[in-house]
Amino acid sequence: MKTEDQITIFQDQNRLFTGERREALRFLKSRALGQVFIFEDRTGRQTDFDLSGSLEDVLARALPETASTARPGPGRPRLGVVPREVTLLPRHWEWLETQRGGASATLRRLIDEARKKDPEGERLQQAQAATDRFLGVMAGDLSGYEEAARALYQRDRGSFLAHSAAWPGDIRAHALELAAPVFAGTDVEAD
Repeated sequence: MKTEDQITIFQDQNRLFTGERREALRFLKSRALGQVFIFEDRTGRQTDFDLSGSLEDVLARALPETASTARPGPGRPRLGVVPREVTLLPRHWEWLETQRGGASATLRRLIDEARKKDPEGERLQQAQAATDRFLGVMAGDLSGYEEAARALYQRDRGSFLAHSAAWPGDIRAHALELAAPVFAGTDVEAD
């Protein structure tokens, strides 16, 4: 099971490390690896870390503050809110302005309600997206990539296995780990 904070590190086609962010930073800081590919397993997104300075410096920059280390200050506690632009039609803005708590609170509430309605569907969609992002970087030039990507979204494990059979073992194995929720309950076993 992938945790919220799990990182996987590849060099060339070889998986070097999979584990929690703190341990991944220790691993990276303790070795001179050259070019590596670092992925957040939950999202499949590539990430990078500033490894300059001491290990403590690296950890301080890369790890979010915990409640015990966060400095208290005036006003509302830090919620991790990220401002971004949302484009809506005028009728949508008008409706949002009439809602309790304002537009931002209403949008957050609507999103939370939608996520609760189909948690399994959301989990599958997240696993597909994470696997697809990983494959785009690590397998995009490999034979059978497009067919395997289609099989991923069709939830066809047998086809995915067939089209990824010639891929390097670590890439294929990690893709199957990321896609585990997508292919759960299928009959075909990995070779």
